[in-house]
Amino acid sequence: MVTEEGDVLFSEETIRNRVGDLALRISADYSHVDDLLMVGVLRGCFIFLADLSRRLTIPRSIDFIALAAYDRTTTATGAVRLIMDLRTDVRGRHVLIVEDIVDTGYTLDYLYSLLRPREPASLKTCAFLRKPARLKMKLQIDYLGFDIPDVWVVGYGLDFQDRGRALPDIRTLPA
Repeated sequence: MVTEEGDVLFSEETIRNRVGDLALRISADYSHVDDLLMVGVLRGCFIFLADLSRRLTIPRSIDFIALAAYDRTTTATGAVRLIMDLRTDVRGRHVLIVEDIVDTGYTLDYLYSLLRPREPASLKTCAFLRKPARLKMKLQIDYLGFDIPDVWVVGYGLDFQDRGRALPDIRTLPA
């Protein structure tokens, strides 16, 4: 069970500061765009996406997509399932995929293969966390919060078996 235990990897203040830095970069890079479409990958991204969106200084819209890449344990199988598709047509839109964490890269690779044929004007990625040691796919992360070691983390939207999402910081899962 996920509790208040576990070592704090990133405090609330560290998270807030990094989200602010990312928002400044994204706002500058998309200052020429009429309406950036932020695509949140449910469920883990919801807190990060909300915080990031509120800090942007540019027009933006938000939509969500839900995918499953893990079973009920910590095992990434490589098989990604589409649970809920976007409601927004991305054709001709500048799209920013917002992910909580890039682990193996299977989910992000699947998303790119799903969205590219829909002809967005541009397609980039913002991930709050990345585990370089676990990557199986060669991926471009355009906006990255932090690289982390190969540990399971919870908090700030991230969970283990649907627990720990509401923690205000990011913690390692106790062994």
